[in-house]
Amino acid sequence: MITNLKEIKLFAGNANRPLAEKIAKKLGMPLGSMELNAFSDGEINCNIKESVRGRDVFLIQSTCTPVNDSLMELLIMIDAAKRASAGRVTAVMPYFGYARQDRKARARDPITAKLIADLLTSAGADRVLTMDLHADQIQGFFDIPVDNLHGAPILMDYFAKKGDIECVVSPDVGSVKRARKVAETLGVPLAIIDKRRPKANVMEVMCIIGDVAGKKCLMIDDMIDTAGTICQGAQALKDAGATGVYAGCTHGVLSGPAIERLAKSAIDQVVFLDTFKIPEEKMIDKFTVLSTANIFAAAIDNVYLDKPMSRLYD
Repeated sequence: MITNLKEIKLFAGNANRPLAEKIAKKLGMPLGSMELNAFSDGEINCNIKESVRGRDVFLIQSTCTPVNDSLMELLIMIDAAKRASAGRVTAVMPYFGYARQDRKARARDPITAKLIADLLTSAGADRVLTMDLHADQIQGFFDIPVDNLHGAPILMDYFAKKGDIECVVSPDVGSVKRARKVAETLGVPLAIIDKRRPKANVMEVMCIIGDVAGKKCLMIDDMIDTAGTICQGAQALKDAGATGVYAGCTHGVLSGPAIERLAKSAIDQVVFLDTFKIPEEKMIDKFTVLSTANIFAAAIDNVYLDKPMSRLYD
């Protein structure tokens, strides 16, 4: 897509280099040369090995496991690019860590998502490009432009081709909007799992709103972390008479007991997007990973050429 390679530079951190390489390939350009090392005490050092003066610089880095190291890498990369006189710096964050801490749920809680927004801006980012923020309002935490791309169309296209989904299920009330769009696109009814969460990463299913008996169901969410929500939800669907259960999510965080839970769960297949690098040792037969390289490449092309981003949402 990009025709004037002298005016744009693409660099990748260590968090999800395979995705960065795919994005660069789609754009028809190489990744820039950058050294990211750690001193013996864990401090991160960054050295950009080529000129970025006056260039449009895109830094691809998901803030995924280890979250704090990935975040510090990104902040240091931004600072290095700005101090090297880059014309504009865009932080391309396929997965935006700390997005779940977007409000004060209890007294004296931090709003860490706002803190991350401030850190990125202070480091020198001119724009942020991300996908499926846990809460859309996080965009308002920034004083710079934020493009929050949607991963659902990639999942919808995959499951539409399967052709056997008879009901879309939201695993909680917070995901209803996302699940409703998928249900409308696939032309199937929507069901909702009503639950309560007594403490973090612990979920208790209350009831299922909607008819799932005798149907193949697709559960849609923005992420799977410890997999408690999705696995208990799948079992509830099976107990309610569902004949098959699929799960689709954008971010495969997969921490703690997630792999064991998913392997033993009632879910027939779990489909992730590649915003989060899933290690080979965590891949099981139930997992399918779809690429987001096309949409991120298109978004980078639009930002660089100052084209409307609305076409990517439409």
